[in-house]
Parts: sequence; structure tokens; C-alpha cells
Amino acid sequence: MFYKIELSDHIRVPPKIFNLDPKDAVIQRIKKKYEGFISKELGIVIDVADIKNIEEGTIITGDGAAYYSTTFELFTFKPEMQEVVLGNVRDIADFGVFMNLGPMEGMIHISQTMDDFVSFSKEKVLTGKESKRVLRVSDKCKARIIAVSFKDVMNPKLGLTMRQESLGRLDWITDDKEGKEVKKSEPKKGKEDKK
Repeated sequence: MFYKIELSDHIRVPPKIFNLDPKDAVIQRIKKKYEGFISKELGIVIDVADIKNIEEGTIITGDGAAYYSTTFELFTFKPEMQEVVLGNVRDIADFGVFMNLGPMEGMIHISQTMDDFVSFSKEKVLTGKESKRVLRVSDKCKARIIAVSFKDVMNPKLGLTMRQESLGRLDWITDDKEGKEVKKSEPKKGKEDKK
């Protein structure tokens, strides 16, 4: 899920950028410090959304840089359990699928790609035995987050599934919905039909 989070911090502005407007210098330094920052609490920081307040700068003896007490907003992506996400298949291996979700990547174990026996080909294609459904690199899919791990903060892990209703390659979802509507519109055979 994407969030806009408000934070306060003392932002160090080095003398080499004193020629910039203080707001521009502070934004530049916030971006340098926070873009790509990953933590369990924030998720992944994507960009600076807005500067709320910059107090007067203070120069610390022996450092030469100015420090600005600043309140600002950041755009972040923090994956949540059971969240449904949209992404593109980046790679397929014999054990599963790697899906690009934008700021992060998730992995779908081969057993979680579809509700069918799945075979893997050297061309990096997964095929369902009975359904004949095919999954290829660059396919757009919907998946559900079933595991989130920030054990290695620099490389968080997401586990995904596509085995539930309304998940999988986008055209599979459309096909399933159309198939269900056809079944619902068919008349039920009751005792009157047997006469």
C-alpha cells in the first residue's frame, strides 16, 4: 500500500550548496538521505511529497554545515498482509515467478501460480496441465501478499499467491467472470423440465 507519511528531522545542508534557496537545499538533502530508505516501520521511501516547515538553520562549530529542523512528508510503499497487488512478471524459474510491483518485487512459488498442475519450460513459460493457461514474462497479473519479511532490511521479501478467485493473469480473471455469468444465466433443470 502507498502512504504519505509526515516526519520531522534535522537536515544537514553542506556549505557547497549554500548558494541554493534553503528550501531547495533542504529538499535535495532529504531526497539524498531518504530516497530508497527501507525500514519495517516506513516500508520503502519513494520520494519527498512536501515540505511542511523549515525552521531557521543552525551552524555547528567544527562542522560548517547548516542544520535545519524540518517537518516534511514522504511517499512510501509498505506492503500489507492480504493486500491485493498488481504487477508484471519479471522472470520465471522452475521454482516460481518473480513479479515486479513497482518499488518492490515479490515471489510466487510455482504451487501458488494457478490451481492446476503446472509445468515449466526452458522458454520461461508456465503451463497448467488441465486449464492450458499459460504464464509468460511481462504478463500483467493480480496477486495477494501472503508473507512479508524485513529480516534483511536491505532486501525485504514478499511472498505472493495467485490461486484464489479474482487473482492471476488479468485475462484469466476476465474469463472466469464471464464463465460464471454464463453459468448463472443458464436455466436450472427442475422437476418441470423432466415432464
